[in-house]
Amino acid sequence: MRATRIPVAVEFERVKVASRWADSRWQPSRVVPVDGDPDASDDSAVERLDPEGALERWRFPGQATEMHAVESEGYYLNLSAPDPMAFVMWRHRDDGEPPVYPVVVTLSYNEAARMMDGGEQVDPVPLDPRLRAMLEPFVAANYKPEPKRKHKRNDPFAEGAIVRDRDRDGGTSR
Repeated sequence: MRATRIPVAVEFERVKVASRWADSRWQPSRVVPVDGDPDASDDSAVERLDPEGALERWRFPGQATEMHAVESEGYYLNLSAPDPMAFVMWRHRDDGEPPVYPVVVTLSYNEAARMMDGGEQVDPVPLDPRLRAMLEPFVAANYKPEPKRKHKRNDPFAEGAIVRDRDRDGGTSR
């Protein structure tokens, strides 16, 4: 099944921190859907915004998030959480402005966890209501919970099971 792509814009902000080693840090602040071609990526459209309480803010409109049917469990987990999130994998740039950039935007808990397990920088931002409105019907159409199965327990008295003899250190086979 083909992925559903949604064009989004990612906003980053540089905020002050109380630390003796650094005076500020970067973090994604918003992910919002935008109009446009989800297959078009335009890095030249990056724009600097008014700070609004932050030291510095940047907007990256040429991004897209994809919804895959195989990730529907991760989307379901996200929607069923008290505060659903969009997850932004991002990196620092060695040179140039802005000093950070988004790499991947996902709405799946599982995909975000795999990226973090791989050592990537992934931060959550609150899920925009318009993205939630797009995600809910996708999950309803694609998420099928795994059927619960009974697990067969090992029978300790079965033929060939190991029995501990209290008089000796080792176990013996019946």
